[in-house]
Amino acid sequence: MQPRRQPPPAPLPAGQRPGARLLALLLLLALQGAAAAAPAGSWRPEDPGRPQDAGLSRGLLQQAARAALHFLNFRAGSPSALRVLAAVQEGRAWINPKGGCKVDLVFSTERYNSEEGEEHLGKCSARVFFKNQKPRPAINVTCTRFLEKQKRQQEDYLLYKQMKQLKLPLDVVSIPDSHGHINPSLRPIWDLAFLGSSYVMWEKTTQFLHYYLAQLTSVKQWKTDDDEIDFDYIVLLHEFSTQEIIPCRIHLVWYPGKPLKVKYHCQELQTPEEASGTEEGRAVAPTELNHF
Repeated sequence: MQPRRQPPPAPLPAGQRPGARLLALLLLLALQGAAAAAPAGSWRPEDPGRPQDAGLSRGLLQQAARAALHFLNFRAGSPSALRVLAAVQEGRAWINPKGGCKVDLVFSTERYNSEEGEEHLGKCSARVFFKNQKPRPAINVTCTRFLEKQKRQQEDYLLYKQMKQLKLPLDVVSIPDSHGHINPSLRPIWDLAFLGSSYVMWEKTTQFLHYYLAQLTSVKQWKTDDDEIDFDYIVLLHEFSTQEIIPCRIHLVWYPGKPLKVKYHCQELQTPEEASGTEEGRAVAPTELNHF
Protein backbone atom coordinates (compact mmCIF):
# COMPACT_ATOMS: atom_id res chain seq x y z
CA MET A 1 0.00 0.00 0.00
CA GLN A 2 1.53 3.29 -1.08
CA PRO A 3 2.03 5.97 1.57
CA ARG A 4 -0.46 8.71 1.49
CA ARG A 5 0.83 11.90 -0.11
CA GLN A 6 0.58 15.09 1.94
CA PRO A 7 -1.13 17.94 0.14
CA PRO A 8 1.20 20.83 -0.68
CA PRO A 9 1.14 23.68 1.82
CA ALA A 10 -1.12 26.57 0.94
CA PRO A 11 0.82 29.50 -0.49
CA LEU A 12 1.48 32.38 1.89
CA PRO A 13 0.04 35.77 1.06
CA ALA A 14 2.40 37.88 -1.01
CA GLY A 15 3.32 40.11 1.94
CA GLN A 16 4.31 37.04 4.02
CA ARG A 17 6.51 35.24 1.48
CA PRO A 18 10.17 34.97 2.62
CA GLY A 19 11.40 36.31 -0.73
CA ALA A 20 9.14 39.34 -0.58
CA ARG A 21 10.15 40.05 3.03
CA LEU A 22 13.84 39.86 2.13
CA LEU A 23 13.32 42.09 -0.90
CA ALA A 24 11.43 44.67 1.15
CA LEU A 25 14.15 44.65 3.83
CA LEU A 26 16.92 45.14 1.24
CA LEU A 27 14.98 47.97 -0.38
CA LEU A 28 14.51 49.70 2.98
CA LEU A 29 18.23 49.41 3.78
CA ALA A 30 19.16 50.77 0.37
CA LEU A 31 16.91 53.79 0.83
CA GLN A 32 18.36 54.47 4.29
CA GLY A 33 21.88 54.18 2.92
CA ALA A 34 21.13 56.57 0.10
CA ALA A 35 19.69 59.10 2.52
CA ALA A 36 22.76 58.87 4.74
CA ALA A 37 25.09 59.24 1.78
CA ALA A 38 23.37 62.34 0.41
CA PRO A 39 25.69 65.23 1.25
CA ALA A 40 24.37 68.28 3.05
CA GLY A 41 23.98 71.27 0.82
CA SER A 42 23.81 69.25 -2.40
CA TRP A 43 22.07 70.64 -5.44
CA ARG A 44 18.29 71.05 -5.19
CA PRO A 45 16.09 68.40 -6.87
CA GLU A 46 14.40 71.14 -8.90
CA ASP A 47 17.70 72.15 -10.49
CA PRO A 48 17.68 71.30 -14.22
CA GLY A 49 19.56 68.10 -14.90
CA ARG A 50 20.07 66.86 -11.36
CA PRO A 51 23.78 66.25 -10.91
CA GLN A 52 25.25 62.87 -10.12
CA ASP A 53 28.02 62.31 -7.61
CA ALA A 54 31.20 62.57 -9.65
CA GLY A 55 33.23 60.55 -7.17
CA LEU A 56 36.60 61.43 -5.70
CA SER A 57 38.45 62.49 -8.82
CA ARG A 58 41.94 63.31 -7.57
CA GLY A 59 42.67 65.67 -10.42
CA LEU A 60 39.42 67.59 -9.98
CA LEU A 61 39.96 68.01 -6.23
CA GLN A 62 43.49 69.31 -6.77
CA GLN A 63 42.24 71.68 -9.46
CA ALA A 64 39.64 73.07 -7.05
CA ALA A 65 42.24 73.42 -4.26
CA ARG A 66 44.61 75.36 -6.52
CA ALA A 67 41.81 77.71 -7.63
CA ALA A 68 40.82 78.29 -4.00
CA LEU A 69 44.43 79.15 -3.10
CA HIS A 70 44.79 81.62 -5.98
CA PHE A 71 41.69 83.38 -4.70
CA LEU A 72 42.83 83.16 -1.07
CA ASN A 73 46.27 84.62 -1.82
CA PHE A 74 44.78 87.53 -3.73
CA ARG A 75 42.14 88.21 -1.08
CA ALA A 76 44.73 88.21 1.73
CA GLY A 77 46.82 90.79 -0.16
CA SER A 78 49.91 89.88 1.84
CA PRO A 79 53.20 88.63 0.33
CA SER A 80 54.07 87.15 3.74
CA ALA A 81 50.84 85.12 3.86
CA LEU A 82 51.22 83.41 0.48
CA ARG A 83 50.21 79.75 0.60
CA VAL A 84 50.66 76.80 -1.72
CA LEU A 85 48.95 73.42 -1.74
CA ALA A 86 50.43 70.72 0.47
CA ALA A 87 47.83 67.93 0.11
CA VAL A 88 44.12 67.32 -0.41
CA GLN A 89 42.61 65.48 2.55
CA GLU A 90 39.06 64.85 1.39
CA GLY A 91 36.39 66.10 -0.93
CA ARG A 92 33.33 65.41 -3.03
CA ALA A 93 32.24 66.69 -6.42
CA TRP A 94 28.92 67.01 -8.18
CA ILE A 95 28.48 67.52 -11.91
CA ASN A 96 25.50 69.14 -13.60
CA PRO A 97 25.89 68.99 -17.40
CA LYS A 98 23.90 72.21 -17.77
CA GLY A 99 25.18 74.09 -14.75
CA GLY A 100 28.77 73.04 -14.14
CA CYS A 101 30.69 71.32 -11.39
CA LYS A 102 30.62 71.95 -7.64
CA VAL A 103 33.40 70.72 -5.35
CA ASP A 104 33.53 70.64 -1.54
CA LEU A 105 36.97 69.81 -0.17
CA VAL A 106 39.44 70.04 2.69
CA PHE A 107 43.16 70.51 2.05
CA SER A 108 46.36 71.45 3.86
CA THR A 109 48.70 74.27 2.88
CA GLU A 110 52.22 75.45 3.51
CA ARG A 111 53.96 78.79 3.26
CA TYR A 112 55.10 79.74 -0.22
CA ASN A 113 58.56 80.58 1.12
CA SER A 114 58.63 77.82 3.70
CA GLU A 115 61.93 76.82 5.21
CA GLU A 116 63.10 73.22 5.36
CA GLY A 117 61.38 71.35 8.17
CA GLU A 118 58.70 74.03 8.64
CA GLU A 119 55.32 72.52 9.48
CA HIS A 120 52.22 72.96 7.37
CA LEU A 121 50.10 76.04 8.04
CA GLY A 122 46.92 74.08 8.68
CA LYS A 123 43.74 73.14 6.89
CA CYS A 124 41.43 74.97 4.52
CA SER A 125 37.80 74.17 3.73
CA ALA A 126 36.51 75.35 0.37
CA ARG A 127 33.54 75.20 -1.92
CA VAL A 128 34.43 75.78 -5.56
CA PHE A 129 31.97 76.10 -8.41
CA PHE A 130 33.21 75.70 -11.98
CA LYS A 131 30.54 76.94 -14.39
CA ASN A 132 31.03 74.53 -17.29
CA GLN A 133 34.28 75.55 -19.02
CA LYS A 134 34.06 79.24 -18.17
CA PRO A 135 36.95 80.86 -16.26
CA ARG A 136 36.89 82.57 -12.84
CA PRO A 137 35.31 79.90 -10.59
CA ALA A 138 33.15 81.08 -7.70
CA ILE A 139 34.87 80.32 -4.40
CA ASN A 140 34.19 80.32 -0.67
CA VAL A 141 37.25 79.35 1.36
CA THR A 142 38.12 79.39 5.05
CA CYS A 143 41.52 78.50 6.50
CA THR A 144 42.89 77.90 9.98
CA ARG A 145 46.30 78.70 11.41
CA PHE A 146 47.18 81.69 9.30
CA LEU A 147 50.55 83.24 9.97
CA GLU A 148 50.17 85.29 13.16
CA LYS A 149 48.79 88.70 12.23
CA GLN A 150 51.48 90.73 13.99
CA LYS A 151 54.27 88.66 12.45
CA ARG A 152 52.67 88.93 9.01
CA GLN A 153 52.41 92.70 9.34
CA GLN A 154 56.06 92.94 10.37
CA GLU A 155 57.21 90.81 7.43
CA ASP A 156 55.03 92.77 4.99
CA TYR A 157 56.39 96.10 6.24
CA LEU A 158 59.98 94.84 5.96
CA LEU A 159 59.32 93.81 2.35
CA TYR A 160 57.65 97.16 1.74
CA LYS A 161 60.75 99.04 2.97
CA GLN A 162 62.99 96.89 0.77
CA MET A 163 60.85 97.75 -2.26
CA LYS A 164 60.91 101.46 -1.44
CA GLN A 165 64.71 101.40 -1.16
CA LEU A 166 65.27 99.72 -4.53
CA LYS A 167 67.15 101.76 -7.08
CA LEU A 168 64.92 103.15 -9.80
CA PRO A 169 64.48 102.34 -12.58
CA LEU A 170 64.75 98.62 -11.92
CA ASP A 171 66.91 96.69 -14.36
CA VAL A 172 65.48 93.18 -14.15
CA VAL A 173 65.90 90.77 -17.05
CA SER A 174 64.29 87.60 -15.65
CA ILE A 175 63.37 86.08 -12.29
CA PRO A 176 64.27 83.27 -11.74
CA ASP A 177 67.44 83.29 -13.84
CA SER A 178 68.29 80.62 -16.42
CA HIS A 179 69.41 78.31 -13.56
CA GLY A 180 66.15 78.70 -11.63
CA HIS A 181 67.78 80.87 -8.96
CA ILE A 182 66.18 83.95 -7.39
CA ASN A 183 68.62 86.50 -6.04
CA PRO A 184 67.64 87.26 -2.40
CA SER A 185 67.64 90.99 -3.18
CA LEU A 186 64.98 90.37 -5.85
CA ARG A 187 62.81 88.13 -3.69
CA PRO A 188 60.44 90.97 -2.66
CA ILE A 189 59.74 91.71 -6.33
CA TRP A 190 59.04 88.05 -7.09
CA ASP A 191 56.72 87.69 -4.08
CA LEU A 192 54.70 90.76 -5.05
CA ALA A 193 54.55 89.52 -8.65
CA PHE A 194 53.31 86.15 -7.39
CA LEU A 195 50.68 87.93 -5.28
CA GLY A 196 49.33 89.94 -8.22
CA SER A 197 49.53 86.95 -10.54
CA SER A 198 47.33 84.96 -8.13
CA TYR A 199 44.42 87.16 -9.15
CA VAL A 200 45.14 86.60 -12.85
CA MET A 201 45.49 82.83 -12.41
CA TRP A 202 42.21 82.63 -10.46
CA GLU A 203 40.41 84.63 -13.19
CA LYS A 204 41.74 82.34 -15.94
CA THR A 205 41.27 78.99 -14.16
CA THR A 206 38.57 76.63 -15.42
CA GLN A 207 37.60 73.08 -14.52
CA PHE A 208 40.23 71.83 -16.99
CA LEU A 209 42.84 74.62 -17.19
CA HIS A 210 45.22 75.63 -14.43
CA TYR A 211 48.16 78.00 -14.40
CA TYR A 212 51.51 78.37 -12.69
CA LEU A 213 53.79 81.40 -12.56
CA ALA A 214 56.85 80.34 -14.55
CA GLN A 215 58.92 83.50 -14.88
CA LEU A 216 58.98 87.25 -14.33
CA THR A 217 60.55 88.77 -17.45
CA SER A 218 60.50 92.53 -16.80
CA VAL A 219 59.70 94.99 -14.02
CA LYS A 220 59.18 98.73 -14.02
CA GLN A 221 58.53 100.39 -10.67
CA TRP A 222 56.91 103.83 -10.75
CA LYS A 223 57.93 106.65 -8.45
CA THR A 224 54.79 107.92 -6.74
CA ASP A 225 53.85 110.85 -4.52
CA ASP A 226 52.04 108.59 -2.06
CA ASP A 227 53.26 105.63 -0.04
CA GLU A 228 51.97 102.82 -2.26
CA ILE A 229 54.15 100.43 -4.24
CA ASP A 230 53.21 100.89 -7.89
CA PHE A 231 54.83 98.84 -10.64
CA ASP A 232 54.29 97.10 -13.96
CA TYR A 233 55.67 93.69 -14.77
CA ILE A 234 55.41 90.96 -17.38
CA VAL A 235 55.06 87.32 -16.34
CA LEU A 236 54.97 84.06 -18.23
CA LEU A 237 52.14 81.79 -17.09
CA HIS A 238 52.46 78.07 -17.79
CA GLU A 239 49.14 76.41 -18.60
CA PHE A 240 49.54 72.73 -17.79
CA SER A 241 46.80 71.10 -19.84
CA THR A 242 47.82 72.70 -23.14
CA GLN A 243 51.48 73.36 -22.18
CA GLU A 244 51.09 76.91 -23.50
CA ILE A 245 53.24 79.74 -22.15
CA ILE A 246 51.11 82.88 -21.90
CA PRO A 247 52.67 86.34 -21.39
CA CYS A 248 50.68 88.74 -19.20
CA ARG A 249 51.36 92.39 -18.49
CA ILE A 250 50.24 93.22 -14.94
CA HIS A 251 49.94 96.53 -13.13
CA LEU A 252 49.95 96.22 -9.35
CA VAL A 253 49.38 98.74 -6.56
CA TRP A 254 50.11 97.56 -3.02
CA TYR A 255 50.45 98.90 0.49
CA PRO A 256 50.62 96.69 3.62
CA GLY A 257 47.20 96.12 5.14
CA LYS A 258 45.25 97.58 2.20
CA PRO A 259 43.34 95.70 -0.54
CA LEU A 260 45.43 94.77 -3.53
CA LYS A 261 44.74 96.57 -6.83
CA VAL A 262 45.46 94.66 -10.04
CA LYS A 263 45.00 95.34 -13.76
CA TYR A 264 46.22 92.91 -16.41
CA HIS A 265 46.33 92.14 -20.09
CA CYS A 266 47.21 88.62 -21.34
CA GLN A 267 48.16 87.66 -24.87
CA GLU A 268 46.64 84.33 -25.84
CA LEU A 269 47.83 82.05 -28.60
CA GLN A 270 45.29 82.62 -31.35
CA THR A 271 43.43 79.94 -33.23
CA PRO A 272 41.49 80.50 -36.49
CA GLU A 273 38.19 80.30 -34.59
CA GLU A 274 39.14 83.08 -32.18
CA ALA A 275 38.11 86.62 -32.99
CA SER A 276 40.50 88.07 -30.44
CA GLY A 277 43.64 86.84 -28.75
CA THR A 278 43.57 89.05 -25.67
CA GLU A 279 42.07 89.04 -22.22
CA GLU A 280 41.83 91.95 -19.86
CA GLY A 281 40.84 92.15 -16.24
CA ARG A 282 40.77 94.51 -13.32
CA ALA A 283 40.50 94.05 -9.58
CA VAL A 284 40.02 96.96 -7.20
CA ALA A 285 39.29 95.07 -4.01
CA PRO A 286 38.84 91.37 -3.25
CA THR A 287 35.36 90.09 -2.55
CA GLU A 288 34.07 86.74 -1.37
CA LEU A 289 31.73 85.07 -3.82
CA ASN A 290 28.50 83.27 -3.05
CA HIS A 291 27.12 81.88 -6.30
CA PHE A 292 25.62 78.58 -5.17
